[in-house]
Amino acid sequence: MGLSRCMARSVLRPGDGLRNLVGLVAVAVFLALPGLFLPSLAHAQGAVRSVHGDWQIRCDTPPGAQAEQCALIQSVVAEDRSNAGLTVIVLKTADQKSRLMRVVAPLGVLLPSGLGLKLDNQDVGRAGFVRCLPNGCVAEVVMDDKLLGQLRSAKTATFIIFETPEEGIGFPLSLNGLGEGYDKLP
Repeated sequence: MGLSRCMARSVLRPGDGLRNLVGLVAVAVFLALPGLFLPSLAHAQGAVRSVHGDWQIRCDTPPGAQAEQCALIQSVVAEDRSNAGLTVIVLKTADQKSRLMRVVAPLGVLLPSGLGLKLDNQDVGRAGFVRCLPNGCVAEVVMDDKLLGQLRSAKTATFIIFETPEEGIGFPLSLNGLGEGYDKLP
């Protein structure tokens, strides 16, 4: 398989015009997915609670929920493809029993190929897409202790989406601040 690596940049830099748009889309997706009980995207104005390296903790209280729900989020966009962006959302379930990583990929991905993950250029595996929404397709992984440890110790993650069986697009994502941010999640 030919794997082309596109250059991506974090959208968390102050002054970047896409920061607010991508951040709001990310929060809308994380709050709109099952288990977080937000019936409408209109309320997804999650506020940035804190910044940890290249990651943000964003929080919102969905209608009818008794507690605020927070997630650790980072988004990247491809510099050579304005329509290709990726958002990674790490959260603890409301019952605190599970840890999830949700990745929102752009529409048009080849669903059967799933989402690939490399940590420090070492293949970790693939996750299947669970659903597509109007703003992207979502892959979800339950994070066990092994994966969380790998994410804490690695320097970079590369998420790989496929537009054709032969063409993969790699989105490099900084893991700077992930461990600290995860520890601060309520």
